[in-house]
Amino acid sequence: MSDRRRVVITGLGAVSAYGFGEKTMWENMVAGKTAISTIKHIDTSELKTTVGATVDREELQEALRELRMRYTDLTVNSAILAADQALKQAGLIDGEPPYEPQQIATLIGTGIGSAESYYASVQSYINKGARGVRPTTVPRCMANAVSSQMAIRYRLTGPNYVMTSACTSSTTAIGVGFRMIRDGYIDQALCGGADTIFDPLTMMAWDRLGVMSRNQDPLTCCKPFDNDRDGCVIGEGAATLVLESLESAQNRGAVIRAEICGYGESSDAKHITSPDPEGQAKSIKAALDCAEISPDEIGYINAHGTATRANDSSECAAIKMAFGDAANDIPVASTKTYFGHLLGGSGAIETIGTVLTLENKIIPAGLNLNTPDPECDVNLVGSGSSIELKHPYAMKNSFGFGGNNGVLILRRWEK
Repeated sequence: MSDRRRVVITGLGAVSAYGFGEKTMWENMVAGKTAISTIKHIDTSELKTTVGATVDREELQEALRELRMRYTDLTVNSAILAADQALKQAGLIDGEPPYEPQQIATLIGTGIGSAESYYASVQSYINKGARGVRPTTVPRCMANAVSSQMAIRYRLTGPNYVMTSACTSSTTAIGVGFRMIRDGYIDQALCGGADTIFDPLTMMAWDRLGVMSRNQDPLTCCKPFDNDRDGCVIGEGAATLVLESLESAQNRGAVIRAEICGYGESSDAKHITSPDPEGQAKSIKAALDCAEISPDEIGYINAHGTATRANDSSECAAIKMAFGDAANDIPVASTKTYFGHLLGGSGAIETIGTVLTLENKIIPAGLNLNTPDPECDVNLVGSGSSIELKHPYAMKNSFGFGGNNGVLILRRWEK
C-alpha cells in the first residue's frame, strides 16, 4: 500500500437549484434554507408530486452566454458549467477556448443522461414522423454525450466516459478517478455527475414509481429519517471535482481542498429497487479498509438519506452493521433536504458538501427531522442549528437502484 499515491481535491464546481458555485450553496445550507420549491415550468396537474429543486433556466442561459456557449441540453450544459468552475478553481484552465490539450481524465456519472434531448426527439417523431428525426439525434441523446462534450470543450485528452449506476453514479465516477490516480494510471481527473429529469416524460415516470413525496409544501416535503417522511424530492443540476495526485498538486502550487483517503463499493445482487443493509455495509467496510482507518475516526457521515421508507431504515441498519458501537457517536445527516436528490449527480454534489463541512468544521442541520423514525436509531443531526465537526475524517454514502453501493472517505486538508 505504501507505494500508492495520495489523492487530493483541487477544484469544485456546482450547478443546482441554489444557483452556481459552492459559495452560494454553502451559505444557504448553513443558514438552513432549502432550494426546494413548487415546480412551475411544466404542467403538474396529472402528477402526484408538485415539488422539486429546479435549476433557474434563465440564470443558466445567462451563464452560458458568458461562456459564449449555445444552449443544447440541460444535463450537458449544467455539467459543462460545473466543469468550468472546477477547472478554473484548480488552475487548469484560464481565459477562453480553444484550450491547450491536457492529459486529464473525464469521468462523469449520470443515471439518465440527456433526458431533455431524448424527450424532444420523441416529441418530434410523434408530431412529424420520420421527418422529425434529426441527424443530431444520436450524438445529442447518447449516454456519453455528457462526458464527451466536456472533454471536447476543455481538450481533456485522458480517458473519457460516463458511468451509470443509478443514484451511485457520480460517487462511482469519483471512486474510479481516485483509484486511477492512486495507482498511477493518470495524474489528474475531472470527476462528477449530472442529471436533470424535469421534462414531462421523465418526471411522469418517476412520479408513477411511487417513491416521491406527495407533500406539496416545499419547506417540509423532504424529511430524511423522520417518522413522517413520505418519499424523496428530486433535484437537478451537476457537480464536478478536480482530483489529482498530491505530488501533481504540490508541483503546480494548487490550493488543496481535501484529500480522498478511501473508496468502497459493492452490489446487493438481490432486488432492482429494494436496498439491502448487508450489501451497503460491505461497501462501508471496504471504504474503511481502503482508507486504513477505524470506525471511531470518522467524524461525520453524509448519508444517502433519500427520505423513502426503505432507504433510510436500510442505511441506518448498514451503518450499525459496519460501525458497531461507534455508530452511536458519529453524526449522521442527509443534505438532500437542501438541494433535492440529484439522482446520478447526487454523490458529487454531496461530496462537495462534505468537503465544505470538513473545511468549515460545521455539520449543517438535518432539515425537517422533527420526529426521528425509531428504526433509524443512529446519531442523527436534528433540524436545529448546525453542529461542530470534531474529527478530520468524513464518509459519503451513495446507494442506488440496482443494488449499487459506493462509499467515499475524505479527510480535511491541513498543511
